[in-house]
Amino acid sequence: MILKRWQQWRAERFNARHPFPVEQWHDARQRLPLLGLVPDEHAERLGQRAWQFLHDKRVSLHPDLALDNAAFDATEQLALAAQACLLTLGWSDREHHEAFANVHEVLILPDAFRREVEEIDEAGVVHRWEDERAGETFHQGPVILAYPEVMESGGLDGFNVIIHEFAHKLDMGNSFDADGFPPLPSDITPQDWYREFMATWNDLHARISKGQETPIDEYAATYPGECFAVCCETFFTAPVRLSQAYPGLYSLLTRYFQQTPDSWAIRKGEAG
Repeated sequence: MILKRWQQWRAERFNARHPFPVEQWHDARQRLPLLGLVPDEHAERLGQRAWQFLHDKRVSLHPDLALDNAAFDATEQLALAAQACLLTLGWSDREHHEAFANVHEVLILPDAFRREVEEIDEAGVVHRWEDERAGETFHQGPVILAYPEVMESGGLDGFNVIIHEFAHKLDMGNSFDADGFPPLPSDITPQDWYREFMATWNDLHARISKGQETPIDEYAATYPGECFAVCCETFFTAPVRLSQAYPGLYSLLTRYFQQTPDSWAIRKGEAG
């Protein structure tokens, strides 16, 4: 009882000091089809969480972006935070805060960036190459996002670099690496999780080996952690497509996220 009163006092104090930007939130939902898809009865909670997120975390712009005042305005920052918080919208406030406890900073770069990647194959041979990335996530470090891809996110086409990278943060809730096995709620067993993701993984590899088109971004087939992240961005931004291609996986993710975005899309008349 005392804890609940203290939490209520904190919320009231925050609202008094930082009034919720109703106009900016309206603009964000108008600009991004993904945010407009969220039912009104859930949108207020999402906006409030996004607003709190911006005050709890640091959003840093690369100096080249910081010089341009119009490059990333307040509405776009709120939209970015809302897309991240969409992942935890179905969870309690405590679960939401715990899920992003390892997020301290979001760093926006002017463009995609390159990283040298090293991988050892089954024969023990070391392969090195340069990889171009639109985002990158570290366990206790920042979430790094490329500005052009951030601005391309928010549609209903299966792509969302913000959701993708923040899914990695969820994944790292029980490990230093994104391995595709995040902390699971009590009603989902590791066996359930492994079965559905392995079925998806195997189907993707089978299609790729035959030269067939994959129903979700084939980048999901590169690593289990990437499979989870790609499935997350597809779950929210093309839910009908995911539910039709992999119904078992989609059902698993509805239990994990406690959300049913396919019903939102159908209600809005979006094919997904």
